[in-house]
Amino acid sequence: MDRSRRLRIEAIHLDQDDPKKCTAKKLERAGLIKCKSRISMAPKRGILLDPLTDRILSPSDLGLIEWGSIVALDCSWKRIEDSIRMIKRTTRLESRILPILLAGNPVSWGKRGRLCTAEALSASLYIVGLKEEALGLLAPFPFGDSFMSLNQQPLDAYASCSNEQEVSEVQWEFFDP
Repeated sequence: MDRSRRLRIEAIHLDQDDPKKCTAKKLERAGLIKCKSRISMAPKRGILLDPLTDRILSPSDLGLIEWGSIVALDCSWKRIEDSIRMIKRTTRLESRILPILLAGNPVSWGKRGRLCTAEALSASLYIVGLKEEALGLLAPFPFGDSFMSLNQQPLDAYASCSNEQEVSEVQWEFFDP
């Protein structure tokens, strides 16, 4: 990646969860990401982390992130379907789901796929090969080391894959179906 071009890392923050536990807002205060308060303010191109899609994020998605941005949706799990649908109507963001990982945050520690926004954004950057940036997103959080120790091996394996199909197969080496 041309390091002179700043990586765009964003979250659509819909104010639906406990603000004291909001990792997206903490990342924004640290100057590491930008939060948008409305879906209409979402970037128009790049990758949307979407837990409802079948397309798995892989290292081959780096170009889409460099060309546009990486976007997480920070909303209530209870409203995720409507929120994703609205974003898809107004942007050209490509939806990707993360391969299986374990949460390291204190709210969902050890649960499959229940990552907070900071963990999800960090994992995506790690998988596409932006490891330094990924670790930087976890730095403000006491659980960052826990997340990495739980997921170091699968993250390294996912990052060494060349495409979505390989990532899909590799995840079952670490987790039961």
